[in-house]
Amino acid sequence: MKIGSYAETHAGEARVGLTPDSALQLAKLGHGSVIAAGAGAAAGFTDAAYAAAGVEVLADAAAVVAASDVIVKVRPPEPAEIEAMRPGQTLVSFFWPAQNADLLEQARARGIDVIAMDMVPRISRAQKMDALSSMANLAGYRAVIEAANNFPRFLTGQVTAAGKVPPAKVLVVGAGVAGLAAIGASVSLGAITYAFDVRPEVAEQIESMGAEFVYLDFNETQTDGAATGGYAAPSSPEFREAQLKKFRELAPEVDIVITTALIPGRPAPKLWTEDMVAAMKRGSVIVDLAAERGGNCDLTVPDQRIVTDNGVTIVGYTDFPSRMATQASNLYASNIRHMLADLTPAKDGVILHDMEDDVIRGATVTRAGEITYPPPPPKVQAIAAAKPKEKVKEPTPEERRAAEAAAFRKQTVNQVALLGGAGALVLLVGLVAPPSFMSHFIVFVLSCFVGFQVIWNVSHSLHTPLMAITNAISSIIILGALMQIGSGSWLVILLAALSVFMAGINIFGGFMVTRRMLAMFRKS
Repeated sequence: MKIGSYAETHAGEARVGLTPDSALQLAKLGHGSVIAAGAGAAAGFTDAAYAAAGVEVLADAAAVVAASDVIVKVRPPEPAEIEAMRPGQTLVSFFWPAQNADLLEQARARGIDVIAMDMVPRISRAQKMDALSSMANLAGYRAVIEAANNFPRFLTGQVTAAGKVPPAKVLVVGAGVAGLAAIGASVSLGAITYAFDVRPEVAEQIESMGAEFVYLDFNETQTDGAATGGYAAPSSPEFREAQLKKFRELAPEVDIVITTALIPGRPAPKLWTEDMVAAMKRGSVIVDLAAERGGNCDLTVPDQRIVTDNGVTIVGYTDFPSRMATQASNLYASNIRHMLADLTPAKDGVILHDMEDDVIRGATVTRAGEITYPPPPPKVQAIAAAKPKEKVKEPTPEERRAAEAAAFRKQTVNQVALLGGAGALVLLVGLVAPPSFMSHFIVFVLSCFVGFQVIWNVSHSLHTPLMAITNAISSIIILGALMQIGSGSWLVILLAALSVFMAGINIFGGFMVTRRMLAMFRKS
């Protein structure tokens, strides 16, 4: 298959859907690549770099469409671009089918298979194709850079010969992918960073990044993000009022506000009202990452940077990833390459459009002349939360004493039964065995019993359990050897002496090792 790309027609868009690096990876899947001359120039990729990666550079977009089986783009296509494609071709790009019903119908009528990168299911297996997260990550980082560029002071605190500069206070509203990226960039630049999210479970993640989570004095159980594709669910009116009240308290204190609250396909919720902007200090900055859908701030103007009467700068750019076009193109092209890898399981250059695959089915919005949007829910097994273990109730002193007495009685009964059984066994053996054997057998049985009691009653306070038991066994061996060392046989004396020597090494070596272990925990 031939994978083709050309320059975006959207005004100011610098990203490109195919990069030299992604083309090299596509070649390993058996695909060839073509690109229109100059398509990657705005993103920093020259035609020579594409040619060196084995990409065929064609004259214009029309030539690319004619030569390609699959077209990869960034922005949703214009109607004219859909019309220029031939039936049976595949388009891979952002598409936003819920907002582009007419475009969706045009693609169906034209017989084009459309894979919408914004419709990739947000499941673990599809993370490598999650272009929304890739671009949101860049947007969050770039938002902090734009804020710092418009802020008239340092973000980090400094103590200089000329005086002390306090650190800036940054509030990030929304802790999704973009919000977390903004938190990371803000903290790394030395600002005091606060973050808010309607999902209290993200508080630990926010605090682990060095920011402070803003809690509300309000009790409301938030809906799990699975119901909204991994995004925070809309809140109740009561929760919203408590949220706005908290923001009004913070507005005079913070220097920079970065808002990221947005669910694709819905208008952006208004979280930073006009009176909050009026309460902010002169020189403060608001960066609204939801500007494309109306903005989280009342005063946001999409694609513009404005300064209010009280000196607050509001940045409403809608092209943050495009402002880092090289990095954004590399990430986006990598997302597309992973999608094409799933579409080419045999790595033979032949696309297998498996509609039974959750990821491919979820991202496909038109197929074989039919509209397949919206997709069914992914067939992901829900893992039931384990029931928390009940806390064990601590026994009272009376209950503890009663348990110890019962354990002692049980132990006594077991020992008596063991001794009775052993005695009966000795009596049975004595009925048939000679007297000389019985004397030795009784000594053997008593030795086993005494040895067992000695070994298992050794305290582990100064030894590891293994060392304590080893020393107890060695002590029994050395006692037996000492009893035999006075024997008349030179062989027995030699063996007893060797036993004393080896058991002594074990005992004294055990104490030396224990002493060294204890020394490791002593303060010098």
